[in-house]
Amino acid sequence: MSKLFSKANKEALTGPLNLNNPVVVQVLGICSALAVTSQLKPAIVMGLSVTIITAFSNLVISLIRNTIPNRIRIIVQLVVVAALVTIVAQVLKAFAYDVSVQLSVYVGLIITNCILMGRLEAFAMMNGPWESFLDGIGNGVGYAMVLVIVGFVRELLGSGCLFGFQVVPQCLYDWGYMNNGMMTMPAMSLIIVGCVLWVHRSINKENK
Repeated sequence: MSKLFSKANKEALTGPLNLNNPVVVQVLGICSALAVTSQLKPAIVMGLSVTIITAFSNLVISLIRNTIPNRIRIIVQLVVVAALVTIVAQVLKAFAYDVSVQLSVYVGLIITNCILMGRLEAFAMMNGPWESFLDGIGNGVGYAMVLVIVGFVRELLGSGCLFGFQVVPQCLYDWGYMNNGMMTMPAMSLIIVGCVLWVHRSINKENK
């Protein structure tokens, strides 16, 4: 049990949540952060989808890494990821159709997500299954955290709602408060991601 949660394994799991975050430190997965964060619900579903796919693709590739010919390793990685993405996409269509429509083609584009391919090539191909699984979870959750923050800010300020329910009191609107329509535009997600990146680097400046 101590080996399962050794210092190295804990670092693989928790590192991407802060000091090695794939979005605000490695600056990967920015496109989907801009595209699916106009509302909180699709942002959460996208984050969970990437976490599941990253974790299990890391696990599968790590299990078969010693049998993959070096010349076709990228093709094998893409096949594994594509199979998992297809499963997740079908599950979303079956149980969360409205969200799958909102996410549109971006679920399919998980196949080419830089975070996924980067972890498969840089970690899963060189480490054991358990370590790779933890690394996948850590990077997926680190990615999801940024999406949730951006989605929260955009939906709250853009429409005064969260999960479709109004949270800004009506009295504020009566006093003249107005929703910021610019928050629904993709450009604002880029600005918010930039603010998150700035805050993160300011807080962790000494640690780095």
